[in-house]
Amino acid sequence: MVDKDYFKGKKILVVGLGRSGRASSSLLLNLGAKVFITEKDINEKLKEIALQFKSKGVEVELGRHTKDFLKGKDLVVLSPGVDDRNLIVEEAERMGIPIISEIELAFMVCPAKIIAVSGTNGKTTVTSLIGRCLEEANKTVYVCGNIGIPFSSLVLQMKKDDFVSLEISSFQLERIVNFKPYISVLLNFSPDHLDRYRNLEEYLEAKKRLFLNQDSQDFAVLNYDDPYIREIAKIVKAKVVFFRNNDRINQNFSAVEKVAQILGIDKEKIDNVFSNFKGIEHRLEYIGEFKGRIFINDSKATNVESTIWALDNLNPPIILIAGGRNKGLNFEKIKGKILEKVKLMVLIGESKEILRKEFKDIVKIKEADSLKEAVEIAFNQSHPKDTILLSPMCASFDMFANYEERGNIFKQIVKDLTSQNA
Repeated sequence: MVDKDYFKGKKILVVGLGRSGRASSSLLLNLGAKVFITEKDINEKLKEIALQFKSKGVEVELGRHTKDFLKGKDLVVLSPGVDDRNLIVEEAERMGIPIISEIELAFMVCPAKIIAVSGTNGKTTVTSLIGRCLEEANKTVYVCGNIGIPFSSLVLQMKKDDFVSLEISSFQLERIVNFKPYISVLLNFSPDHLDRYRNLEEYLEAKKRLFLNQDSQDFAVLNYDDPYIREIAKIVKAKVVFFRNNDRINQNFSAVEKVAQILGIDKEKIDNVFSNFKGIEHRLEYIGEFKGRIFINDSKATNVESTIWALDNLNPPIILIAGGRNKGLNFEKIKGKILEKVKLMVLIGESKEILRKEFKDIVKIKEADSLKEAVEIAFNQSHPKDTILLSPMCASFDMFANYEERGNIFKQIVKDLTSQNA
């Protein structure tokens, strides 16, 4: 933890005006920094946000990243959506300007103990459950990070005896420097984000950064059943605690239980949290039943593994709404599951053509120009006892701001459809 005066008067450029960028900028303003923001996109919403920051003395450029905006800066803070191929990142490195992530920025002023949760799937569930276990034990805990609430938006509220249950993605780990969780949790590892990483090994290296600064005073809670993660255990300096799937509880609950035990939380309190857990919004979320059709919102499924998990947990026949921005994933391993459980796929977004070619020989395909049209097609092609499932296997950014917006719009479309047909 650095002295908060460290930032006073420093000229700091924040790259990105999304959720993380806005939180970083606000934190830096509160710390007395001179803040600059650069955002490559431009629209009416961004213009409105930019005006709010300009009224606080922040210089903002929209619709571009320019080299001139970098001149004289002491530090660059990257939003997780900005990768190393970005012009502003390459130029900052050439000029020797330090670059950190939003997670690193918040860590620099964080007095609380951090429990950091990563993995390809299950992060949100585990992060939320750890938070609930700490609350059950009457601890003050902040649940944030990739879960949708930026770490930097809450960090100034935190005190020494508090806890942070932090969902953290590989993108956020790329630009950490000293970030050091007390407990790190790696749930699983499977192909994802191959539109950002050159190969699976590069993606794995990003995940390994979770343990970069841990030492023997810290803990690493690792999935014994995952061969990639078992290998990582050999290089981790923290105390390794394995979890695994068993007959009593699933892997996510097993990971939470191990973390809670490290924190000294009673088993009775842990079991109470598990028994009252109703699931996470946008992850296999039951929306309702109408005319015998069941509607499920699984918008958070942005990779193949997530959609396989959804299909494993639902009964056929299923009408699957899928598509969005392809992340360079291989769809081969889900084909058997599609053949077994899905009677119709309704495709949306940029990846329609890719998905049609992948699945046209094993399942009936329909295409839609919008999510609303996709829901209407699914409903009109369905029969009683069918499940209509939104589980996209792809990122949302071609059509929506994020998976939450996609899920919320899906829920509203279903609500409108069922009310019109009542």
